[in-house]
Amino acid sequence: MQPGTPPTVTPFLRTAAAYAWRLLVVGLLVHALFAVLGRFHEIGVAVFLGLVLTALLRPVADVVARLLPRAAAVALTLIVSIALVLGVLTLVGEAVAGEQTTLVREFREGIGRIEHWLQRPPFRLDPDTLSGLQSKVGDYLSSHRSALLSTAVSGAGHVVAVFATLVLGLFSSVFFIHSGDRHWAWFQEQLPSSVRDRVAIGGRAAWSTFTGYTHGIILVAATNAVLVGIALWALGVPLAVPLALLEFLAAFIPLVGSPIALAIATVVALASKGPLVAGLVVALIVIIGQIEGHLLHPLVMSWAVRLHPLVVAISVVAGSIAAGVVGAVVAVPLVSVVWSVYTALREARG
Repeated sequence: MQPGTPPTVTPFLRTAAAYAWRLLVVGLLVHALFAVLGRFHEIGVAVFLGLVLTALLRPVADVVARLLPRAAAVALTLIVSIALVLGVLTLVGEAVAGEQTTLVREFREGIGRIEHWLQRPPFRLDPDTLSGLQSKVGDYLSSHRSALLSTAVSGAGHVVAVFATLVLGLFSSVFFIHSGDRHWAWFQEQLPSSVRDRVAIGGRAAWSTFTGYTHGIILVAATNAVLVGIALWALGVPLAVPLALLEFLAAFIPLVGSPIALAIATVVALASKGPLVAGLVVALIVIIGQIEGHLLHPLVMSWAVRLHPLVVAISVVAGSIAAGVVGAVVAVPLVSVVWSVYTALREARG
């Protein structure tokens, strides 16, 4: 290269630099989005919940609207849905109350069996160690009673915040279900005419992906809950219905939610029925994990956007780091929506 001649840049470096600054911009936007959601996470969760309810209930409301006025159809759909949810919660409460006496007795016996089991090979724990651990737990609870009480009182504030979020989400869903299309059309009219077509294409792709993912994850969660409930009931594990409901809720966190819920079921089985039944529950974890990973989740992703399992795992971990449990739940549908919008706009340009 002669003196004074500008250095040449290879096409590879030009392409890498172009992608690098785009990735930096995307990363900054994602960070800003999660920062805003973290600042106003109750509102974000409420809107997300409203969108989930809309994706689930709008088709039902559309069918009912063929027989009733639109407002009456939306109200009837929401009232029946709320009644069903309250009925399930009532069933769970009655199951817990009905098994309370038996559960306490079985847990006391189960703790004794676990202690005896830990004293035998291969663990060979000293009985004094176990009794000392129990006394330390009791001493801790006694000495920190005021702190625990203040934590419980502060937790009441969180309950109020959760209730307010649920109410706001339900309130949002009323308008989304009733006239969400008109709201979206109004939003598009406020944009410059040069970008309306692209926003319309991206919006259709985003909503199609979101509804497909929502319907699919509900199917996965319900299937897992039914399988877990039947298996725990057949094994005689107490609290089969509440544990099945826990499995249903945990399935909304892909890859890690179901194992955590089934691990709790394993602890209950160990304390109430012994190591043999607990081992069968562990086998259940493996079987349901295989069904979920190789059958159910591929079906869900085919309805929405086919994401690689590594992308799903990274999304869940990143979401949990950024926003805790809420971030873990929202991460995968958010990534799916963003990717589907990008794909739709790229195909439209092509």
